[in-house]
Amino acid sequence: MKISIGNDHAGPEYKKAIVEMLKVKGHKVTNYGTDSADSVDYPDFGRPVAIDVSEGKADFGIVICGSGNGISMTVNKQSNVRAALCWMKEIAVLARQHNDANIISIPARYTSIPQAVEMVETFLNTEFEGGRHQTRVDKISC
Repeated sequence: MKISIGNDHAGPEYKKAIVEMLKVKGHKVTNYGTDSADSVDYPDFGRPVAIDVSEGKADFGIVICGSGNGISMTVNKQSNVRAALCWMKEIAVLARQHNDANIISIPARYTSIPQAVEMVETFLNTEFEGGRHQTRVDKISC
């Protein structure tokens, strides 16, 4: 799979661990995130991920900021993006099964790195159930 990832200053270590796992599993990763703990603006790092997913350049996206909220709000402005804020793997499962989420948003200040890696792996390995959920997903776009 092709995966795009972006993060602000709260997520460099999370990104590093996630990218390492993705590459071991053979995924192609495009990195838009910062590698520094110096303060940056999360929209600058989330928007390119959203564009990649929206335009089909990436199968899925991963975004990381302190709470996961700001970067999630940013990427959800892009058409064809359904980003889900996930703080445990069970939420990641439901985001894929019921909402066909194509970007996972991770709150770095409220999850551990092992949790984040597990959520991403779960997110990528969970299929959308379709059926009654498809009707709902079709109503999400503006």
